Order: sequence, then C-alpha cells, then structure tokens
Amino acid sequence: MTPTSTPSAAAPALVRPEVRQSLKAEPLTCSIGAELSGVNLADAARDDGLFAEIRALLLEHKVLFLRGQDITRAEHVAFASRFGPLEDHPVVGSDPEHPGLVRIYKDLDSTPEHYENALHTDGTWRENPSMGAVLRCVETPPVGGDTIWINMAEAYRRLPEHIKTQIRGLRARHSIEASFGAVMSEERRHALKAQYPDAEHPVVRTHPETGEEILFVNSFTTHFTNYHTPRNVRFGIDYAPGASNLLTYLLSQASVPEYQVRWRWQPDSFAIWDNRSTQHYAVQDYWPAVRKMERSGIVGDRPF
Repeated sequence: MTPTSTPSAAAPALVRPEVRQSLKAEPLTCSIGAELSGVNLADAARDDGLFAEIRALLLEHKVLFLRGQDITRAEHVAFASRFGPLEDHPVVGSDPEHPGLVRIYKDLDSTPEHYENALHTDGTWRENPSMGAVLRCVETPPVGGDTIWINMAEAYRRLPEHIKTQIRGLRARHSIEASFGAVMSEERRHALKAQYPDAEHPVVRTHPETGEEILFVNSFTTHFTNYHTPRNVRFGIDYAPGASNLLTYLLSQASVPEYQVRWRWQPDSFAIWDNRSTQHYAVQDYWPAVRKMERSGIVGDRPF
C-alpha cells in the first residue's frame, strides 16, 4: 500500500455493474452497525450509484464497517468528500498533504493522559457538528483498542415517557473549552473558547434525512440552558442539583449495551458513521502498545 499516492486523473467515472451488485451488508447487532463486503471504497468514491447504496445503508444502520480496504489516503479523502466538505480539527489539525485527513496516533510519544475513552458525538461544540466521519485503522495493538458506537435514536425511543415529556424543548450547552481546553494553560484555553464559543443545541434533535428523534447530549455537554423555569424548579435545590441529575441520567443512556456495537480493528479496516444519530467510545486499554488511526470528518448542519 502507498498511502501518500494519488489516484489517476484518468480513473473511470463508473465501476462495472457487477462490482455494485456484489455489495452485501451483514447486520452486527439488533440495534446498530453492519459490516459491508464485496465493495472497495475507492470504487465508491467514483461511482454515483455505488455511493448512493452505501449512503442508504449508513442511514439504516448508522455505522458501517469494512475490512481489507487497501486504498490510498487520497482515495480515503475522495470517498469521505462524497458526503460533503471535510472539516479540520482545531487541536489535532490535518495531514498537510491531504486536508481533511486527521491523524490520531497513539504511540510511545503519547502519554496515558492523552485519553480518548469518553462517550461523545464529534464536534458538538461547533454550531454545526460533524455530519459523520470515515475512520481508517493504520496500525492496531495485538489486542485491545476497539471502538464502540451507540444508537442514540434508540436511546431516545426507549426513554420513559415522563422523561421525554420533561426534556421536550430543553436546550444544552456544549464546550470545547471544558474538554480539549482543560489541559491547556488559561491563556490558550481562553483563546480556544474565543475561536470556538460554546454552542447550544436541542437536547432532542431531529435527523434531517430520516426524521428520527435523537437524544443529543454527550461528554461535551456542560449544562441545560433553559431548565430554570417555574415548571421545573419549585425551590433552589431543584435547579442546579435537579438539572445536573437529569443530565447525568441522560448521559448514562449511552452506556446501555443493547444500544451498542463494538468493532475490533485490523489494519486497513474502516468505519463510516452517522455522527448525527450516534455516540462512540474509543477503548483505551492497550497502553503502551501503538494504535494509529486516520479520520476524515464531514461538515454537518445545525441541529434542530
């Protein structure tokens, strides 16, 4: 494999029909996730029909997995770009030769404190959080380093009705300052917040393509912004403790195993996920082994 090479400018606009017909999707759980076979993402980057099939499967299963994808970095970026413009990351940055490709390398130069094992939805500290991402495994530990995805539409669907009533219309604040910024100096942290002010999103968002209602709080969420109302607060103790307890309860829903799928990585395996309807958790159980991943995040829309 030559990750830094670029596809030929003479690449065909379409792949053979039999290639498209070989695509298969095998569900991995009853709630979320399917493994694709019989398809190459470099072909999907060039073929409208094949890409449309993959996109439809993504909406259905919320996260798709593939193995044995011996494609270049340029092809990785080209495939991800079919979903929409790619985004940079304000802390990690992009590969200089492939804008929109973020290297997430956990190697011997890292420290265990550089954690990633938190349940989260990418970029909810943005006004427009990520639509999704395409993640490739470059190098993986002999064992460990799995990633878990969670179906947050199912998490909302199975909430008790009185909780659904309570959170209807609630909004919440999401912060990069309180997450990535926490390890920075005060000056750098404040500069990061000035560049990316806290975002406010509905606690229950509507998926713009499927119409599903989704529980939309995660580890970037700091607090509700419109909880302190006569309907919710009788005495002062109902305000901060009451709101905090409710947020903690909502965050805990992502830990329910029935909403999850767990993927064991191999080199050249990929995950494609819909960030609007999922959370994920990178299991960091492998230190001091090495884990190297490359991700293209896709610009999303403003939640409603």
